[in-house]
Amino acid sequence: MIVHWHDLGRYLGVYGHPDVSSPHLDQLAAEGILFTRAHATAPLCSPSRGSLFTGRYPQSNGLIGLAHHGWEYRAGVRTLPHILSGSGWHTALFGMQHESAYPAKLGFDEYDTHRPFPPERYEPSDAETVNVPDYLPDTPEVRDDLAEFYGSITVADAKVGELLEVLTETGLDQNTWVVFMTDHGPALPRAKSTLYDAGTGISLIVRPPRGRSTEPRRYDELFSGVDLLPTLLELLGVDIPEEVQGVSHAGNINKPSGEPEEVRSEVFTTKTYHDSFDPIRAIRTKNYSYIENYAPRPVLDLPWDIADSPPGRAAHNLLGLDANEQSEAIANDLSLRLNDWREQTFDVIPSDFAGTRISARLLRMSDHPTAYLVLASQRSGSTLLVESLRATGVAGEPQEFFQYLPTTSMSPQPREWFADTQDESILRLLDPLDEGK
Repeated sequence: MIVHWHDLGRYLGVYGHPDVSSPHLDQLAAEGILFTRAHATAPLCSPSRGSLFTGRYPQSNGLIGLAHHGWEYRAGVRTLPHILSGSGWHTALFGMQHESAYPAKLGFDEYDTHRPFPPERYEPSDAETVNVPDYLPDTPEVRDDLAEFYGSITVADAKVGELLEVLTETGLDQNTWVVFMTDHGPALPRAKSTLYDAGTGISLIVRPPRGRSTEPRRYDELFSGVDLLPTLLELLGVDIPEEVQGVSHAGNINKPSGEPEEVRSEVFTTKTYHDSFDPIRAIRTKNYSYIENYAPRPVLDLPWDIADSPPGRAAHNLLGLDANEQSEAIANDLSLRLNDWREQTFDVIPSDFAGTRISARLLRMSDHPTAYLVLASQRSGSTLLVESLRATGVAGEPQEFFQYLPTTSMSPQPREWFADTQDESILRLLDPLDEGK
């Protein structure tokens, strides 16, 4: 059973937030394995969830932006439900998903916490008892906002308690793996939509079946969102597909005692599109984090839901100390490792010219779901694969077609990408945006 929350980060009592009331999840952690260094592959909803459920990075599975802005998985990408269903499991989705405009594509056999936090649904916590993080100003408005956030956590925590109670009452707790996780950091400035620790750090708790003799513990090894799928598959005895880019931690989870083995020495995180084109990549080890920005942007490029919040309106800049020789050497090493990963995963970042226009056009088209265009790209050898998914205007799957265009650069100019195409919808993406068009 997977319980998946939105915009939580690590805001639970068990993660060192005594001002948050989360008794049921704190108890789940006390009975299971608490992952302390788990990170999403992206600090926003759809790309992070896409990695969790495919075991592949956003640039590989195609989900590099938000699903409600028109981004979709590439054709042929298999999700965890697809893989489990093919191995005899029956899967069901209850509640929201943010991976696709077409839930039937996600592979479930059945399918049926986000700002704002309305007080009629979530009774706020006491604003006076809230611990304001160092990266936010301590004002009454920020305290009230955090109190509303905490109230939503308490309500959702109670619902998790109900689910766990049903497992116990039915005896299913004896043979059920319980996984609790969130997609990325909380909807606060310098958290969600950034590659700082508060943006990609996620809660992850795994409780083995109670019929097994597994000792509860903290798991301090680095864990990436792409590692969830291969870990679960190995725990369930299902073969891991070759296209999966994550690594399994099942050996450490099944280890009865002793020090865990190092499964990975770094995690990689990425952001390309949120509410705008904002290309950033990062590498994180146990000791250091290194972030590269590929286009000139504000220090904090806030998404809409945060920009309109009290913390967003009160956001202030936090810059670190000047670099020294040691930090420069560390940064040089991490930069090379990040570049190696980008080449291995065929991570193509559009130019600022193209990316900005693609983002703006998709935002426009997302207002008209029967006529949108999605572009996702990957480099394969000396070719650039462009998937263009155009809605049919009626219920059903979008029509799909492919174009292979030559490229010789990691970041080619957009006119070079589409030099031979005659597709008017692609060509229009390159035109300056006029209000009249």
